[in-house]
Amino acid sequence: MPDWSDSRIYAHYLIETAFPVEQAAETMAGEQSSGTFVRVPGETSELRARHAARVENIELLERVSSPSLPGSGIPAGQAGPPVYQRAKVLLSWPLDNLGPSLPNLMATVAGNLFELRAFSGLKLLDLRLPPAFLDAYPGPQFAVAGTRRLAGVEHLPLVGTIIKPSVGLTPEATAEMVRTLVGAGIDFIKDDELQCDGPHCPFEARVEAVMRVINDSASAAGKKAMFAFNVTGEVDQMKRRHDIVAAHGGNCVMVSLNGVGLAGLTALRRHSQVPIHAHRNGWGMFDRSPALGMSFVAWQKFWRVAGTDHIHVNGLRNKFCESDASVIASARECLTPMFDVPGKGCQIMPVFSSGQSAGRAFDTWRALGSADLIFACGGGIAAHPGGPAAGVRSVRQAWQAAMDGLTADEAAARHTELRQALEKFGR
Repeated sequence: MPDWSDSRIYAHYLIETAFPVEQAAETMAGEQSSGTFVRVPGETSELRARHAARVENIELLERVSSPSLPGSGIPAGQAGPPVYQRAKVLLSWPLDNLGPSLPNLMATVAGNLFELRAFSGLKLLDLRLPPAFLDAYPGPQFAVAGTRRLAGVEHLPLVGTIIKPSVGLTPEATAEMVRTLVGAGIDFIKDDELQCDGPHCPFEARVEAVMRVINDSASAAGKKAMFAFNVTGEVDQMKRRHDIVAAHGGNCVMVSLNGVGLAGLTALRRHSQVPIHAHRNGWGMFDRSPALGMSFVAWQKFWRVAGTDHIHVNGLRNKFCESDASVIASARECLTPMFDVPGKGCQIMPVFSSGQSAGRAFDTWRALGSADLIFACGGGIAAHPGGPAAGVRSVRQAWQAAMDGLTADEAAARHTELRQALEKFGR
């Protein structure tokens, strides 16, 4: 296994191939570094020694009788039906091939590999980057500690929600909804990813209306709710929208990562004075197939280095196809340092959402063992029988009880709001 302290880039893959695995792995390494299908002038042995990707490790897995993906090839002269071998492969590259560049890292570890005919399955599982990326990119600015400080939440998760309906509300109607939510004591509110700067709800008018409510509430209560305004757009638009938020006393902006790209997020991070809340909409196209794409564990590392402070990880028993085990693994990865550099591990705050309510707190705490997260509940707060304020209290009661080692039943016996939430939304 490699020496993780060196300056190489490492990538773990799951592959499926009808070719000899060692040959397939070398094909991957050559395609993504100094080689091609045939030796070319200038491709000297010395150049290969300096710049070729290396196959560091191969772990054979099961064999299957049919390919997972269409269009894959089989070895010439194959006798009888092909057998497809699955394996985990670890490749590495010298940093000098590309330098500490996230866009070029993407091209290197997730480039033309996926359409190579030698593979009937190929998925990027994980990455390990050298610390040189910390010198080239700012990383998260606020992350867990800074977000807690701005939101005024010390040890429980930030209790949050999303403005719904996603689109159709005017700035004034949005502000009235925010008035109800901040009156309920919520910590965090966000725009839906579908709402940015449409003609029915212009961005600047929405910021003015919402921040008037939040600032008035903060003056009265001594605590300022965090609102993540969706600034997704071209780079100049995002900077201008960020400045509007900051000028009105806002304390968070949101971007759709797949919409703005790595260069867009990096530019916003270098400009930003507030936390950047990252929405992963569209992530399913990378990970839903077990045989193709990129795991969330690998995908989120690009965005952490680029500078996001929070990122969505779905939630337990969510409305989507992701398993609870995957959700927890994603959240745990966000909280795990990427680099062995004190104070610069690029840990960020995971955001739980999708069908969450007070009852989910117990399993989430048991599985994750951390409260450093945003727990976003829509109906779990707004549709609580006692109203939104009771909904917020029920979530806090659940988390505190879970962290104190109580069961849901024990906690429900102590707290009316939690009991009502469990009766309506389930355990």
